[in-house]
Amino acid sequence: MLKKTPLIFLINLFLLLFLPSSLCLATNYNIGFEPSCSSILLYNLDSDSVVYSKNATEKVAPASLTKIMTYIIVAEEIQDIDNTMVEIKKEVINKLLGTGSSMSNIKAGESYSVNQLLHCMMIKSGNDAALALADYITHGNIEDFVNKMNKRAGELGCDATHFSNPHGLYAEDHYTTAEDLLKITKYAMTLPNFLEITSKVTSNILGEDKYPLVTTNSMIDPVRGGKYYYKYAKGIKTGYEALAGRCLVSTAVNNGYTYICIALGGFSEKDNLAMLDSKALYQWAFNNLSLKPIIDKNKPIGEVKLNFAWGKDSLQLLPAGDYSAMLPKAVLPASIDIKLNVPQEVTAPVKVGQKVGTADLFYANSKVATIDVVSSENIRKNYFLFFAHVFKSIISSIWFKIAFVLLLIFIAFYIRNFLRYSKKKKKKIQINKRRYRYK
Repeated sequence: MLKKTPLIFLINLFLLLFLPSSLCLATNYNIGFEPSCSSILLYNLDSDSVVYSKNATEKVAPASLTKIMTYIIVAEEIQDIDNTMVEIKKEVINKLLGTGSSMSNIKAGESYSVNQLLHCMMIKSGNDAALALADYITHGNIEDFVNKMNKRAGELGCDATHFSNPHGLYAEDHYTTAEDLLKITKYAMTLPNFLEITSKVTSNILGEDKYPLVTTNSMIDPVRGGKYYYKYAKGIKTGYEALAGRCLVSTAVNNGYTYICIALGGFSEKDNLAMLDSKALYQWAFNNLSLKPIIDKNKPIGEVKLNFAWGKDSLQLLPAGDYSAMLPKAVLPASIDIKLNVPQEVTAPVKVGQKVGTADLFYANSKVATIDVVSSENIRKNYFLFFAHVFKSIISSIWFKIAFVLLLIFIAFYIRNFLRYSKKKKKKIQINKRRYRYK
């Protein structure tokens, strides 16, 4: 059965219970350098916020970062990864001939556990392992597996992502964005064994008599990593395609803070720009940012006009909860500007904690977060004020004025006709009296 390490369990719990995704906003701080990758995003897990982004919504080829979604589908489809065995088909391996694929050298005709193949796919970046797992799950229908990938991406809120294969070889209709990859990665991190596998530098899971699997991620390899090695980095997945450039999804933990970096489109024949950019961003973040409490749920942040409440014409507004943000270490919480997005007025009755609107939090003209704003107290409706308002609204409305003018015209017309009629009647009476007298 799937196993959860204590670290993964804690991350799962943290992600699912304490990170409201609605607060995930980008704040582009001045980092002091320009990343070389065409698209990049640095996300802080502790505050659920993006602290740096560049072209994060641009559609790009993800190369082998695709395998993160492949892992998700496999993990959700197969419960017992240790005892579920997959026989490798020759025709599956042959599909990759001539593609220049990264291979883990699994052998046709041999059987491997799903766990072994996940290691081959995520550590060695084996396209053969990815294709074998997709073939096994869908009984030879790779297209069905790809459909599962696209459906799951949609369910995770990835609106700018489309997969055409489970391994990441380039195709025109195979693309994603840094923002979508963040959503995919955050979810994958909640799955059993994901961080454990992707953080391994080497693995002998195929057997002591076989060559060990060695990571393609130099950022986590202290022996072979060279200038790319970064001691605080963990996992997650590398990618490379001539048309996609160097790509990397990684995470780093230091001094109680956790970041995820998505780096895409690092084009250089000399250096892995995705790793260099990621390392530089991590170093900048750990050296310059800290989590600061900026909103106290018990302190009012504004007020709004209140209608139909006796002896009270305004309602104080509170933040829906405490909020902290990643800010430069020298910045004081008082530097945060608050812009309320609330109606001009609210109408009683109002309940304490009832959402009235939102507030945007800004630092240096960059939006840090959007939070909910709620009522600070219970307010009853005063029906005397309500009906007085209704009456006033009626008599001041254009339709009432039109009706009133029409009524006046009708009354005037009626009086005029009544007077005419009375005059004629009086005259007729007088004529009748004369006639009677002459007789």
